[in-house]
Amino acid sequence: MLRYLTAGESHGQFLTAILEGVPSNLPLSSEEIDRELERRQKGYGRGARMEIERDRVSITSGVRHGLSLGGPITMVIVNRDWENWRSTMEVEAEGKGRDPRPPMTRPRPGHADLAGALKYDHQDLRNVLERSSARETAARVAVGAVCKRLLGEFGVQIISHVVEIGGIKTHEYPLPFLEIFEKAEGSPVRCANPEVSQAMVRRIEEARDSGTSLGGVFEVIALNVPPGLGSYIQWDLRLDGRLAHALMSIQAIKGVEIGLGFEVASRLGSEAHDEIYYDSSRFTVHGSRFYRKTNRAGGLEGGVTNGEPIVLRAAMKPIATQYKPLASVDLITKEPTLASVERADICAVPAASIVGEAAVAFEVARAFQEKFGGDSLAEMKRNYESYLEYLKGI
Repeated sequence: MLRYLTAGESHGQFLTAILEGVPSNLPLSSEEIDRELERRQKGYGRGARMEIERDRVSITSGVRHGLSLGGPITMVIVNRDWENWRSTMEVEAEGKGRDPRPPMTRPRPGHADLAGALKYDHQDLRNVLERSSARETAARVAVGAVCKRLLGEFGVQIISHVVEIGGIKTHEYPLPFLEIFEKAEGSPVRCANPEVSQAMVRRIEEARDSGTSLGGVFEVIALNVPPGLGSYIQWDLRLDGRLAHALMSIQAIKGVEIGLGFEVASRLGSEAHDEIYYDSSRFTVHGSRFYRKTNRAGGLEGGVTNGEPIVLRAAMKPIATQYKPLASVDLITKEPTLASVERADICAVPAASIVGEAAVAFEVARAFQEKFGGDSLAEMKRNYESYLEYLKGI
């Protein structure tokens, strides 16, 4: 089974990810992962931290001579900013006496600060924020890059673009998904519409001048996914639920939609579902002879892929740190105060869309492995090709 763990603190020495279940003989290089890490660091509205970090991965196990071995793959990302926080984040007990920074005791509304301190019995909120920070997503992007590489062997692509920032929304863009993605990659906010992209940038600048932050919505699409991934047999096997879980687990994500999402609640049944057609001469490398002319379901029905693109959207709240801080209460004195101000982004929606790609890539790759198995890439491909032959006969 494909699974992973991440470890590390925001200002600790390293971030580490261990990914288990990747079949042997998958071509893999650190350069491919680094490209995804670089994409995560971009986006208009990012904070000063991204001017310090130059995220690069070191693969320390599970790969030899450019091919996966079948065992756990360990990846390490160095935090360059750790040099500025060495005394504060020192592991050994003696470091406490050398910490030049006072304890953080003023929790930020909207952050895990207070809830985490109450749960884990911490008197210094830094013990919470260091792990709950979105810096952890760099490790997730590294995991997602490996999963993208695996899915690429089967023609599956995971792409994303931003559709809203701070109330500025892009309208329907009548282009194929890959063209939308290409245009988004050239935008400072990863929005495919140039005019809307400029409006989003201006909105971010207004928020910066006001000392506040912005959220938004991004869309992730999985292309060329075959029908039959996931299952309706048990609740925890439904791929729609697993994808929603993966996206909701990203820091600051507060809502997930699949296909029409919440809009489907206001439609008639005749306007909500995708009519089914059949063409005996039609067959793609990733589907079957059954097809739809619409994709209101977002590629998932009953927790199972139906051969159409998987389309998901995630809503991200504004970053909790406010440069004009909100009211709070001191954790120790219990006196009213203003929340702490940590170095933070004004808007991280473009970066979050890259993390969203990684989250979706992992879950789709996991469903692929469950469906097609295989200890080696060759075995997995044989099973996949056999399934396509089965679909051709229907």
